[in-house]
Amino acid sequence: MIVVVGVPAWRAADPAAPAGRACEVAIAAAQRGARVELVGRTGDDPAGDQLLLALTQAGVGHVAMLRDPARATPIIEAEAEGDVESAVEGDVELDVEPGAGLPDGPGRAADAETGAATATGMPAPDRTPVLEPADVSLGLGYLTAFGVLVVTDDVPEAVIPASIEAAAFTGAHLVLLVPAGGIAPGSLPGASTVLAAPIGNDGAAFAALVAAYAASLDVGVAPADAFAAATGDSGWEPLHP
Repeated sequence: MIVVVGVPAWRAADPAAPAGRACEVAIAAAQRGARVELVGRTGDDPAGDQLLLALTQAGVGHVAMLRDPARATPIIEAEAEGDVESAVEGDVELDVEPGAGLPDGPGRAADAETGAATATGMPAPDRTPVLEPADVSLGLGYLTAFGVLVVTDDVPEAVIPASIEAAAFTGAHLVLLVPAGGIAPGSLPGASTVLAAPIGNDGAAFAALVAAYAASLDVGVAPADAFAAATGDSGWEPLHP
């Protein structure tokens, strides 16, 4: 089973659908036949209801999803494109060359006073649910039998140690996404891959790449082979083994 930890969002534009890196990765992995559970926090509001229903219809479990009655589900209104930059496996950086058609991930700029979504996508952080380390520990406590743990680049930094600890305890392969230009944490389980997320908004292709990698790991494919298979169609080539 694959567990994805991140910040789920709802895209209000037509067609309305789950959005944000976590939802994109989870849905893409489910489309590959993997059993997937999403750990996160969403608002206890109509958008949150629509989000959970859509995730169920897409084959993504959410038994560990928390509902926050005090904050609103993030709503993405617009998206943009950019370039994928690099990947890191363990402590060794794998510089990769972007292939054609690989757009970028969720934006983070917003109007801090109104909470309205800007052209880069995400609403103001003080108006949306905040994922806490205790939320992740609790959620993963319900989901002990997983082989791959994907942590997306939109989670608060404080959540990462709890995710690393859970992966180490269960023996799951950790796939940690960090913001573009980010680096791997100093201490990681032996079975870990760190990928630098692209700059920008439209992360569907990058999410599909991460999902393909996670799905291959979940069925026992060696990390190097899984990475090569996931990136092969995009034209990416690792510059270091």
